[in-house]
Amino acid sequence: MDSGYLIECASLLLRWMHVIFAIAWVGSSFYFIWLDNSLKPPVDAALIEKGVGGELWAVHGGGFYNPQKYLLAPPTLPHELHWFKWESYSTWLSGFFLMGALYYSQAGVYMIDAGSAIQQPGVAVMTGIATLVIGWLVYDGLCRLLFNHSQLLFGAIYYGFVVMVGFVLCHLLSGRAAFLHVGAMIATTMSANVFFWIIPGQKKMVAALRTGQTPEPIHGKRGKQRSAHNNYLVLPVIFCMLSNHYPFIYSGPQAALTLATLLLAAALTRHFFNLRHKGIYKWQYPAAGLALLVTVLVTHAPQAQPVVSAPRLTTLADIRPIIDTRCLACHSEKPTKMPTAPNGIKFDQDDAVRLNAPKIYQQVVQLKAMPLGNLTGMTEAERGQISQWFKDGAK
Repeated sequence: MDSGYLIECASLLLRWMHVIFAIAWVGSSFYFIWLDNSLKPPVDAALIEKGVGGELWAVHGGGFYNPQKYLLAPPTLPHELHWFKWESYSTWLSGFFLMGALYYSQAGVYMIDAGSAIQQPGVAVMTGIATLVIGWLVYDGLCRLLFNHSQLLFGAIYYGFVVMVGFVLCHLLSGRAAFLHVGAMIATTMSANVFFWIIPGQKKMVAALRTGQTPEPIHGKRGKQRSAHNNYLVLPVIFCMLSNHYPFIYSGPQAALTLATLLLAAALTRHFFNLRHKGIYKWQYPAAGLALLVTVLVTHAPQAQPVVSAPRLTTLADIRPIIDTRCLACHSEKPTKMPTAPNGIKFDQDDAVRLNAPKIYQQVVQLKAMPLGNLTGMTEAERGQISQWFKDGAK
């Protein structure tokens, strides 16, 4: 069976699994943050006597629910406890294998471009993996160092670290790979939080309670701190994972600044919702996030191309050599730089070029997103010829 087809199949199945697991993880994370922020002190003396510190009533799916949170633990622990951990582990594992199938197995295409400092696929892959490891070590070290300091201070320092990593990776790798690995680095810290701290801490608390001992408060404090961090990191991770579908975001000399701006917008938006769960409405946070988002979109808007007077109309015959040299390496029946033609778009036949003229103009001239990473070395003069062909009616 064709290897390119196998890679496409692996990509489809892994992406599907990754999205399913991520929905489960993010959904449970958001729910428990909302629940924790929405609990009210009980008024029932019996609940207070049992050690309940907060409760709420909710209705969903035709039923009524009454979640209760104990200050420490119920007088008697039930035999069956539900743990929320496999959603995290499955999300990370499926994401890592997906990145391996798409990026690491095709590093020469996806992780390197003409302007990246690293030009060896193997070095690019090792750089990406090292980013995940170093990112976790730095984050964990900051958590230990700043454990007793405010979340705001930690957020500012960690945000500065993430932005620095973004700038470095945008220099070393292609913009697409840089954005993805910043997101993967953050996602790794989130899953590592669950694996190394949150779940082990909960197990220690449960073990102490089952033996009649009083759990050490540090486990609960540390688990809550890391859970809060994970909550704020969700939206930045989602943006990084989606960014690879929008070349205008990660291409260009200011890609790292764009990444820093959008990560801040995502965190501000999440902060608004966390406060809203507590009944606090601070509209300045989503307003600031929206302003940052709009700024990025406006500054990245395609520039109008000057009309160049030509002695005659530019025809497909004029740009056909450019298509053959710069585009067929990916968009053909038998591509040499891709396992299969992206999105099934093939330019072997002239009719297909004419049919896709608007897309070619958008991606090649306006956004300059294609060729991917400009691997085939398309020049500005060639882009100008394609622009003129489109404006002359794509004859």
